[in-house]
Amino acid sequence: MTQQLLMIEDDSRLAQMVGEYLRKSGFGFTHTDTATAGLAQLQDSRADLVILDLMLPDIDGLETCRQIRSLPGELARTPVLMLTAKGDPMDRIIGLEIGADDYLPKPFEPRELLARIRAVLRRRSEPTAPTTTLLAFGSLEIDRDARTVTVAGKPCELTSYQFDLLVTLAERAGRVLTRDQIMEAVRGRELEAFDRSIDVHMGRIRAAIEEDPKNPKRILTVRGVGYVFARQQT
Repeated sequence: MTQQLLMIEDDSRLAQMVGEYLRKSGFGFTHTDTATAGLAQLQDSRADLVILDLMLPDIDGLETCRQIRSLPGELARTPVLMLTAKGDPMDRIIGLEIGADDYLPKPFEPRELLARIRAVLRRRSEPTAPTTTLLAFGSLEIDRDARTVTVAGKPCELTSYQFDLLVTLAERAGRVLTRDQIMEAVRGRELEAFDRSIDVHMGRIRAAIEEDPKNPKRILTVRGVGYVFARQQT
């Protein structure tokens, strides 16, 4: 079945170019030039991934991403790849913090956009093949088949990429992993080996699963090395 992409972008020439390229690459492609129309399109027809511009005429991309994450059911988990024309890395960090799965600064090469789309979709469609489906650590439960996380029975909202990061750490509980090892295990982030994306996502995961995210007991930072998932809370 053809995977469907929705691009929310007010630059019609860019959207036309991207659409032609992605259609030739085997994707279905729909474009809207406002956030309002894009949100309506997503709810009417769904999509396997949203390509979302940061600067839109009606609602900015950050708020649009927040609204996508607040949609009911599976719609809230729709992968979002954010486009930003700004050079300030803070825009990218904020985008990741509010739930974007990836980002790509403008201008970009269509081939890089395609590679990132495929990486995000691969993470969504290829869950880790575990020996058991459920990982349990006290009140924290990670269901790898259902791709859900709960703490004391309450669901935790994570993006597809954040879920994969959490599973990567939890499956290696007690083992210190460098950022490079984490990205290699999850795949699809080789181009970002030296940016802050992993740290941003770890912050989001902590906010979802830790009782006090500022003093984490489960996902610990090993200064100068990386992260370790504690088998027992410290």
